Amino acid sequence: MKGKLLKLMLASAAVFCMSYGVSAQVYVKVRPVMPVVVQTTRPSPAHVWIGEEWNEDGNGYKYSGGHWEAPPHEGYRWYPGHWSHDNSHGDRWVKGSWRGKGGH
Repeated sequence: MKGKLLKLMLASAAVFCMSYGVSAQVYVKVRPVMPVVVQTTRPSPAHVWIGEEWNEDGNGYKYSGGHWEAPPHEGYRWYPGHWSHDNSHGDRWVKGSWRGKGGH
């Protein structure tokens, strides 16, 4: 009985930790400054310029934009990322994404 209870407690703790990690967001009080990026020549008419884009980097963000990218599937459109403000936490980056018809 004690063994089953211990396994149940460990499983519950593991599920809690995994769900906490997935929902964790990086907030900053001061948004990072976007570097000056020179837009290069478009490789093809299908390519889309991905400008401002940020990836989580520890307790902040690292710039990852400034490149051309082809849609993953025909008919997909790039929806740029944006900063979202929360009065109690600060700002967080909402990543841009490719979406097809119907928003998927």
